[in-house]
Amino acid sequence: MTLAVRGAIQVRANEIGPIKNAVLKLIETVVSENSIAESDIVSIIFSLTNDITALNPATALRETGFASVPLFCAQEPEYAGSMPRVIRVLITVNADKKRNPVPVYLDGAEMLRADLFKKD
Repeated sequence: MTLAVRGAIQVRANEIGPIKNAVLKLIETVVSENSIAESDIVSIIFSLTNDITALNPATALRETGFASVPLFCAQEPEYAGSMPRVIRVLITVNADKKRNPVPVYLDGAEMLRADLFKKD
């Protein structure tokens, strides 16, 4: 069975350090929240807003490992009112049983999916 898990994070600044930290935080949180082993990952797709230019998110992740995981990065379409400095991720995973993926939105990106974070 194949599952896909989504996530996003808003990066503090278009600088190498903040981008690298954001990518690692996002991936570590998605993997932890969904109990994903690196060996179960089929591929990871990143997308980023056009104001993130200092570092490719896939490069940032590759520097920490994930040597056998195919990584891909693409630019988000630009549209009026879009949130700045956002990195999104879609992780495709082989799973031994059906389960509900836990989406992860961090550091302001929660606003992208306010429906998931409604407070009662």
